[in-house]
Amino acid sequence: MVDIPQQYKSKEEYVHHIFSSIAHRYDLLNTALSFNQDKYWRRFTVQKSGLQAGGFGLDVCCGTGMLAIEQARVVGPAGKVVGLDFCENMLAVARQNIARTPYQNNIELVQGNAVDLPFADNTFDCATIGFALRNVPDIEQTIREMARVVKPGGKVVSLELSKPSWPVFKQLYYLYFDYILPVLGRIGVGLDGPYSYLPRSLKSFPHQSEIRDLFARLGLQDACYYELTGGIVSVHVGTVATP
Repeated sequence: MVDIPQQYKSKEEYVHHIFSSIAHRYDLLNTALSFNQDKYWRRFTVQKSGLQAGGFGLDVCCGTGMLAIEQARVVGPAGKVVGLDFCENMLAVARQNIARTPYQNNIELVQGNAVDLPFADNTFDCATIGFALRNVPDIEQTIREMARVVKPGGKVVSLELSKPSWPVFKQLYYLYFDYILPVLGRIGVGLDGPYSYLPRSLKSFPHQSEIRDLFARLGLQDACYYELTGGIVSVHVGTVATP
């Protein structure tokens, strides 16, 4: 569990403050701090979602809309994507990003909460969540809600930072996260705090094998995960059971 500064009443309030403050630089820093790997990670995530041309996808905690845009590339002009986020500042950047693509008519943005999705059961062909499972107030409830709104046979997919296991790489990775990334983040956004939260949130987040087991325990079939870029991130996939 990440320690929350005393001025915030909950993790949700703290996370909302963080992402409101970094929304204007979030995409630039994501690309820089991931060494431009974030685009590949998103493509891989959508590939594993099973989404097809003409499909109907959901991206939970969509942030600045980049994963929703990747979904829109796949579903094409006959499909639709909904992006949901609780932070208006992030959604404002998402609107700007989407306006620069051919997918304005295919993506709908909704302000809402991941633990109480405002959608009916069995609505979407898939649901993705990118770099946000660490940040939600209740991981289990978020996965349960994603599974609820996906049609039987559809996929629930999470793209998230994970814990590398290669000995030397692991040490270098944590050195980068603990000491270098917070400094680069502070330079990038001009604020202390937001990018020191990142390594703390990763350390308290369950190992990728535990998240896979959680997917399975919540009824998602064929739960598995893929480690990318040496285990820097993992993509978890589960299939909603067919009655």
